[in-house]
Amino acid sequence: MSPSPAEPAHPVIEVLLCDDRAIERAGLLALLSGAPGFEVIGEATNAEEAVTLAAALRPAVVLMDLRIGSGVDGVDGVEATRRITRTDAPGSPPVLVLTAYDTDADIACALEAGAAGHLLKAEPPEQLFAAIRAAAGGHSMPAAPVAHRVLAQMRSPRPTLTDQELDILGRLARGLSIREIARALSTSETTVKTHLSRLYDKLGVASRTAAVSVAREHRLLR
Repeated sequence: MSPSPAEPAHPVIEVLLCDDRAIERAGLLALLSGAPGFEVIGEATNAEEAVTLAAALRPAVVLMDLRIGSGVDGVDGVEATRRITRTDAPGSPPVLVLTAYDTDADIACALEAGAAGHLLKAEPPEQLFAAIRAAAGGHSMPAAPVAHRVLAQMRSPRPTLTDQELDILGRLARGLSIREIARALSTSETTVKTHLSRLYDKLGVASRTAAVSVAREHRLLR
């Protein structure tokens, strides 16, 4: 009786870890190294390094801390995700975003930047493994149910903003601080903050980063 053929080996999924906290990276490294089918091929300690290593190593999946610290160029986790997943780069790996907080603003930023999924760091290991396999297979796994609400908000009709709110929004997108905006508009910082509060309410966000991301999604920036 001839021996039965060996089971086909599943390909190993190569992963790039991107987190500025050494303890977080060590935990993910230990978790993935102890699970079959995964191999960590690199570790990035800031957002710029994440972009560089993703291009150099070509991992199957990038695990990105959304709030990873920046290097000398001031790139954050959202911008790093956007650069890694940009459509004009052939073979760009999918990015799975990991965060400590399951907020609408974080998920909106991650999805707008092109992330294949959004996971809480407190999720069970099996959820992380499943998300990595799904991303490597070309499937998206946005966090539910919060992500579904955020997606609905992002696909809703364009918010109606006043000319002044649009002006302030554009200055936010250019990186101006509240003080700089107030000086440019010859008004007080308190007045700018009031406009920002109304602007955030209309866009359904809680931070300037999320406001700019949603504004880009709705093509509100001038």
